[in-house]
Amino acid sequence: MHDTKPSTMRAMTMSQSGDAGVLELTELARPIRTNAEVLVRVVAAGVNPIDVKTRAGRGGFPAIQSFPVVLGNDFSGVVVEAPYEAHPLQPGTEVYGMTTVPRVQGAYAEYLSVSELSLVRKPATLSHVEAAAVPLAALTAWGMVVETARAHEGQRMLIHAGAGGVGHFAVQFASYFGAHVIATGSAQNADWLRSLGAAEVIDYTAVRFEEELAPVDAVIDLIGNVSDDTATRSLKVLRPGGIIVNAPTGSWPTLAEDCEAAGVRGTGYRVSPNGATLAVISRLLDSGDVRVAVEQVFDLAEAPAAHRQIESGHTRGKIVLHVAEN
Repeated sequence: MHDTKPSTMRAMTMSQSGDAGVLELTELARPIRTNAEVLVRVVAAGVNPIDVKTRAGRGGFPAIQSFPVVLGNDFSGVVVEAPYEAHPLQPGTEVYGMTTVPRVQGAYAEYLSVSELSLVRKPATLSHVEAAAVPLAALTAWGMVVETARAHEGQRMLIHAGAGGVGHFAVQFASYFGAHVIATGSAQNADWLRSLGAAEVIDYTAVRFEEELAPVDAVIDLIGNVSDDTATRSLKVLRPGGIIVNAPTGSWPTLAEDCEAAGVRGTGYRVSPNGATLAVISRLLDSGDVRVAVEQVFDLAEAPAAHRQIESGHTRGKIVLHVAEN
């Protein structure tokens, strides 16, 4: 059967590390689907801090084996090729999921070939832009809050940067499973954080959280020690035997030693593109128990501006690239 899809596609690429200016809109060969991969026409792509770190020469940059590279882990779009005729995700199905950049090319492009294990049907209640904001941040939050810190009724959980991409999902998941959530954030985000399920909000610009808090059972650390020693200060509010879960790559090199000295449990966390878990999150989104916040949408050609917005450090929820019309 003749392939009517274009042989090339628009993609935002980088050929070296550097500031946001190294991102360049180019024309690349369309990826070829193989084995159990699904070829997706991308409608929207999420922008995450790991994209910015990798572009700048940190994050996943050391694993890049050749250039140009297409960044972007999150995507939402439409299936154009299924792995086989009876596969449940046939052409025309709206899907969303997460890739493993830089092992594979990312979602800042019009087409993406991705493992069937890393995508699921898009929640019916979400637009493609909203769906593209979900996978990496929500899967990270789920892994930290539910799988690692084991959020439960009566647990006191401190979540740093609660208004951010991962943070706003972490607050909702912890609250959904019954934890008493204390979130750090700015005063302008306090009411919003409470609407997501935070029982308490601490304005980090006005007070030192370790001077305000009674002991907590768990800390979800989405900052590390890159700003005001947030991670090590958090050890002061953890009860003996409590757990702190740290996510930002390279943000707390002495985590193990510091936690051992403080008599608490500590671990990093790295997200996996798990479609089965994403399907559970989809049900929470469709039911309205969890919602996604998109602060700003940029066109694909405006990816440098999207990266600069992330670098400003004051994003509520997520930033998304509009790649193509649905």
